[in-house]
Amino acid sequence: MIPGSFSYHRPASVADAVKLLSDLGEDARPLAGGHSLVPMMKLRLASPTHLIDLHGIAALKGISRSGNNLVIGAMTTQHELLASEDVAKAMPILHEAALLIADPQVRYRGTIGGNVANGDPGNDMPALMMTLGATYRLEGAGGGRDVAAADFYQGAYFTALEPGEILTSVSVPVPAAGHGYAYEKLKRKVGDYATAAAAVVLTMSGGKVATCTIGLTNVHETPLLAADAAKAVIGTSLDAATLKKAAAAAEAIMAPAADARGPVEYRKHVGGIMVTRALQRAASRAK
Repeated sequence: MIPGSFSYHRPASVADAVKLLSDLGEDARPLAGGHSLVPMMKLRLASPTHLIDLHGIAALKGISRSGNNLVIGAMTTQHELLASEDVAKAMPILHEAALLIADPQVRYRGTIGGNVANGDPGNDMPALMMTLGATYRLEGAGGGRDVAAADFYQGAYFTALEPGEILTSVSVPVPAAGHGYAYEKLKRKVGDYATAAAAVVLTMSGGKVATCTIGLTNVHETPLLAADAAKAVIGTSLDAATLKKAAAAAEAIMAPAADARGPVEYRKHVGGIMVTRALQRAASRAK
């Protein structure tokens, strides 16, 4: 339970952090909240010889409005998301999802950048960011680039991040006024990953669904967008038959691992229920 020896670095700027990662290569790892990396170091599953602490970089912190987007610095904590009036007013689903992440101790330290960049299929924010149409800003020795959240995840713990790059911010389009939203998550206990979870953002017009996006958490090796399920509800009043069809379409793309949270078929069944509940609750909130 004791990590191997490593050299500690605390850069003051993104440029300094990128240079360190470039110079030190594969022996270096960036440190955000540390909830994934530090336990792996304790178990010697990760043994970086250089640890680059990002907490000293002020430019990676904070929440701001840029046009119709909320821009969230990668080192912004889940607690800071919960405390933000901008988030509560413009994007309440972020507030709702952050409250379901682990426990207060974890949320005080865990960052949004670490949550979305790690590539862990059990993390809550990746599917939510895909649902919201977010874009990630990546910085490396060759400059900066923007990658859509929907294109970022390639496999469990495999992402579009190139060696030496760090994720510096998340840009999220503000949903339409009067939208409905919900993040439904079933977990065995406080602090656990989801058995399955679903995010829904929709708009209603004349009592029928006008637009809809559905994201799925921890039911595949990557977060998923359930496009066919969302398409199934467009133009409907979310009657029982439509909800059943949407849940079935969502379950059809799920491929969860059988683990301590349950066998595959159980987790897929739970995933369908989460989609149904999220659709119903989102519709009840839409204006």
